[in-house]
Amino acid sequence: MAPEVKLHGTGSAMDGVAAAADRRDEPLIEIELARVAAFTKVLQSGGSILSMFAEAVRSHPGKPFVLSGDEVHTYAQVDSMANRVANLFHGRGFHKGDTVALLMYNGPAFVWTFLGLARLGVKMALLNTNLRGQGLMHCFRVAGARGIIVGQGQPLLDATLELQPELQAEGASIWLQGPAPPPAGMSALDGPVRRESDQPLPVKVTILPTDTLCYIYTSGTTGLPKAAIIPHAKFVAISSTIMHYAGVYPDDVFYITLPLYHTSGLALGLGTAITKGATLALRSKFSVRHFWDDCRRYKATVILYIGELLRYLCTAPLRPDDRDHSVRLAFGNGLRPDIWQQFQDRFGIPRIGEFYGMTEGTMGLTNIHNKVGAVGVASPLYRKHKNFTLIECDIDTGEPIRGKDGKCTEVKLGQTGLLVNRLSPATPYAGYLGKRELTEKKILRDVFEKGDMYFNTGDLMMIDKEFFIYFVDRVGDTFRWKGENVATTEVAQVLSKMEGVQEVNVYGVKVPGQDGRAGMASILPNPGKKPDFPRWYRYIQAKLPPYARPLFLRLSKEIQVTGTFKHQKAVLVKEGFDPGKVGDPLFVVDNGRKSYVPLDQTAYRRIVVGQARL
Repeated sequence: MAPEVKLHGTGSAMDGVAAAADRRDEPLIEIELARVAAFTKVLQSGGSILSMFAEAVRSHPGKPFVLSGDEVHTYAQVDSMANRVANLFHGRGFHKGDTVALLMYNGPAFVWTFLGLARLGVKMALLNTNLRGQGLMHCFRVAGARGIIVGQGQPLLDATLELQPELQAEGASIWLQGPAPPPAGMSALDGPVRRESDQPLPVKVTILPTDTLCYIYTSGTTGLPKAAIIPHAKFVAISSTIMHYAGVYPDDVFYITLPLYHTSGLALGLGTAITKGATLALRSKFSVRHFWDDCRRYKATVILYIGELLRYLCTAPLRPDDRDHSVRLAFGNGLRPDIWQQFQDRFGIPRIGEFYGMTEGTMGLTNIHNKVGAVGVASPLYRKHKNFTLIECDIDTGEPIRGKDGKCTEVKLGQTGLLVNRLSPATPYAGYLGKRELTEKKILRDVFEKGDMYFNTGDLMMIDKEFFIYFVDRVGDTFRWKGENVATTEVAQVLSKMEGVQEVNVYGVKVPGQDGRAGMASILPNPGKKPDFPRWYRYIQAKLPPYARPLFLRLSKEIQVTGTFKHQKAVLVKEGFDPGKVGDPLFVVDNGRKSYVPLDQTAYRRIVVGQARL
């Protein structure tokens, strides 16, 4: 194991734990209203992450800010490096309003490059390091970037070399970080940065709250990624509010394995650490093997998660030191209820904070009450003013259901509805870069009264009698079969508990001659385990209603996910249950045999022509 990194100026966080526990007894409505008021105040304050970082540097210049491997970089050192980056690009003719793309793994260089370009007013297109080919080129091109900074790592260099002719045709400059000599057509970055002045820019750059800080791309689960516009005000609002209600403090050490090209790692991780003056421990990529060793090494007190990350940790073999760490808070979103308690019990985590939010969205929800499965609180007072609410919608089309008067209807407690959030000058919607219709598609008008506007999240939610709110599914993922709505998320949670199942992705597929879509599950079996189809059949029959039971199973070698662990469904839906398109073994339910049986071309044709009963 690597040697422990020695930190200075950090103390115990137990006082913070006690303070957070005390706040749990406050009435939920008061907490939510206070959160909304604070969010609005920050949004309108005109501050920026740059001014907050400058204050942190003034307050504790020698405090460790970024830890990575054996490296320790203080606030003052990162500040100096950010100045060097800003001076270099200023000297190369870059100005406020220009755009530079970043293709970089997590690391100290990402942090000071991000802060340095922001000081110059240069917008950053934060590219997903998993993208390749035309998907990557699309993200570069749509941002209108003048150049690209390529971080250390052979995969990033290879991805750039593949696109180098197209990048050069666009007139783009290409900089390569790290000690390796750059290939022809690229320029070294580290040497020129080190030779620059570490003093502030010689020119004054005025940053407004409405100025664009960066572009963060959607995950692209259903097509090419879209570039969400992140103004300075929005970044500050996220960094200054969402995690703070879960109890984070200046002496915390945040361990971040989530990619900094995405909102959770960047705004909740880096941004929150800056606003609190805390310490950030970075790893280039998430690793089950190294996760807890890193937490012990850095004495991490806060970890961030998204999607399936915590489930991956739970699938690792038990270790006697599973509870030997300082982590007191896990904060993130997309945690399945069945994993919640398992993770807490196994690793001894006192507190889990689950939040809901969208990179391009205009609202956030936070569950700071350890309520398993909930993403936040939907108090009656908050919903009374229609700041956000759940409305009836058509599951097949995703469109809101409007009455004869053209207005929408709120769903009752306990019912599933489409989450919408009111837009106003206090909660502006920046939308996406590019074609205006991309942004307009997310706006609903005249929802409850003439002239009102709401952001359509595309997410289905449910509010219980205690006013906790739960994520149900995404519109488009939910489908109808036999006249009933099927939530893929809920079905996947049930199937994931079957014996021999490591991971599962549920979706709906079209069947000729049938209304709606039939359920299908892509299953990754446990290594070395042979599926017991009769047992799976009995389990599914007992645990799921008839309309929600998958008709088709696909045994996959891997489950495709995005860089933030979201399941990718588009290709699976397109391939459907056709053995001619699917390379994985396929199976179809056989109620007569009380099992799932192989699906070959003969069985497929019988289903397609309507000879098989489903």
